[in-house]
Amino acid sequence: MVNFKIQTTFPVSPRIIYEAWLDSEKHSAMTRGAAQCSKEQGGSFTAWDGYITGINFKLSPHSEIIQTWRTSEFANNEKDSKLRIKIETHEKGCLLTLSHSDIPDGQSDYEQGWHDHYFAPMMAYFN
Repeated sequence: MVNFKIQTTFPVSPRIIYEAWLDSEKHSAMTRGAAQCSKEQGGSFTAWDGYITGINFKLSPHSEIIQTWRTSEFANNEKDSKLRIKIETHEKGCLLTLSHSDIPDGQSDYEQGWHDHYFAPMMAYFN
């Protein structure tokens, strides 16, 4: 299994990041990929035109999102990975810590994908 943690700052409050992550229209706009999101614990979501799917496992308003997460590249017999997004107030706005765990061996380089397909477009969206 593959696990990693990455951090970045955004020039907005934790509330804005949290709400955008769980809102279909805002998530789509900030990542430039179609998303259908749920603001409910236990609710399902899709992102990047259905490439990513999962369930909101635990939601702590404006501070933490824990989701099951898989892409269309996961084999049917592979379990979902786990995604934890922690959002904290920071002098530059907010600090987002993304921990991605239990990624099946042999999967694509998801760590770089987070930088390229989430953090870079999010930075442009929030600036």
